[in-house]
Parts: sequence; C-alpha cells; structure tokens
Amino acid sequence: MSGGCRLCPRECGAEREQGGLGYCRMPAEPYAARAALHYWEEPCISGAEGSGAVFFSGCTLRCVFCQNYEIASAGAGKKISAERLAEIFLELQEQGANNINLVTAGHFLPPVIRALRAAKAQGLRIPVVYNTGGYEKADVLRRLKGLVDVWLPDCKYRSAELARRYSHAADYPERAAEALAEMVRQSGKPVFDGRGMMQAGVLVRHLVLPGCVYDSKDVLEFLHDTWGERIWVSIMNQYTPMAQVRLFPELDRKVTREEYEEVVNYARFLGMKQVYVQVEDCAGERFIPAFDNRGIGKAANFPAIE
Repeated sequence: MSGGCRLCPRECGAEREQGGLGYCRMPAEPYAARAALHYWEEPCISGAEGSGAVFFSGCTLRCVFCQNYEIASAGAGKKISAERLAEIFLELQEQGANNINLVTAGHFLPPVIRALRAAKAQGLRIPVVYNTGGYEKADVLRRLKGLVDVWLPDCKYRSAELARRYSHAADYPERAAEALAEMVRQSGKPVFDGRGMMQAGVLVRHLVLPGCVYDSKDVLEFLHDTWGERIWVSIMNQYTPMAQVRLFPELDRKVTREEYEEVVNYARFLGMKQVYVQVEDCAGERFIPAFDNRGIGKAANFPAIE
C-alpha cells in the first residue's frame, strides 16, 4: 500500500505489501489460527448452532491482559489467500453457522473485503459479524459498508491513562468512540430474527478489569448517554489473569463478585435495558479456544466441538 500501512490508528507506515511487519506484527497477507463453530459468544451471536468464527493472527492493540495472547502476539496461525478465506466462509455456512464472525480482522481488511465480496457472489447469505477490540479508524470502516451486518466491538476504556498503561494506546477512548459512531451509522437499530439471533446492529462489549470499576461505570454512562437503545451492551466478567500480567500485579487476580455486581447495578441505575450479563463461571482458560489452525487448510472437514 502506498506510503506504508495506515489501516489502524497507529498508522505505523510499515511496508506490509513488501513483507514488512506492522505494529500488528503481521504482513499484508491474512494469517488465521482457527476457523470453526464457536459457542462462547453472546446468545444472540452463537445461538445453539454456533458462530462461524475466524480467528485472525496479530493485533493492533497488544493489551497486556489479552486472553487470546497466543494469536494476538502473532505466535500462531497460517497464511491464507483471499480466495481460501472466501472458501472458509462458505464452509462455515455449510456447517450451519449462524453467522461469519471475523475476529480481529482490521489489519487484514483489503483481502478480507475481497474474500467477503467473493463469498457473497458465491452464495454467502448468513450475517457477517465484525468482532474487534474497538481500536479502529472510522474512515477505514467505511470500506465495509454493505459487507458487515453485525458490529461486535469492545469499548475497553474511557480513561486515557488506563488505555496507555494496559493497551499502549492513550488515544483509545477517542478512536473507539469514532469507530462506534461509524458502526451505528452503518447498521441502524438492532434487528433480531424469530430465534433471537442478531441480524443487524451493534453489540458493544465491555470487559470489567480488577480494580477498574470506576472506569467501567464511565464506559457504561458514555454508551448509554451517546447511543441509548440504538445499541446492545455486553458486560463481561470473564477476565482471566494470564501469565503476561505478572508485570502488572494489580491485574494479577480475577474480578470479584462485588466488583462485577457494582458495575451491573450501575447499568440498572442508568436505566439500561438492552444488556447482557455473564454468570460467574464464565471466567477461565477453558473458554479460550485452541488456536491449532483448525479449519484453515483445504478440505479440513472437522466436526464441530461444543
């Protein structure tokens, strides 16, 4: 790409088309570590049949507490072509997926767009979900207009200091707000089918971090005041301390029940009604999928794992 990569807010300028690695630690060609039915998203995304999740390698954030650190750090995954990616989308549809779930795909957007267009031309008819950490450029997201049905972004922080310390991105609150505005603009009000599966709209995730209840409240207030019932919100208690957080001792513990309940109660205080909450046993490494290149190679006719 001319002038180097400018896909994400970091605008690192890496010559990824020539094999250079961006801040995301990836070249321009897509790498993915898993393509399979996934059952651990929100009920309106996974449903009983599963979400057709494609987990892409690399990330533009490098959050210190990342639950998918193995792939976010580019430690797993195989290179695939846009043509193969289109085939994967169609294979997941054939397996009965409720949707195609693009997990952290932003740094591969040009080939992903080619793959989506090719798959749709070949009969892809289920909704496409854009699953992102929220650190996106609104003008880049505009390239996805008409290709994405459901937006599934994180809203991690309102505090620039927390964003700097834990995600190396002090501008995260501003960039995430701009990205969310673009997602809502493209999608309109949430739409569900008769089974309760989301067909269009925005579902914003917020992961409660230990010791950060004050910022979680700020996030919820911002979301409610800005978009109200034009979005759904998922308040997550699944934070799991991974090995890499040992350098951040304040994060080296799970969120307490009291912390999570305080955040959920604040959502009630605000009058938020379109909210998902999690049960206590959602946290733990057993909910992290195996990034073993399942479904990436051709004719990998694996059965679904529940």
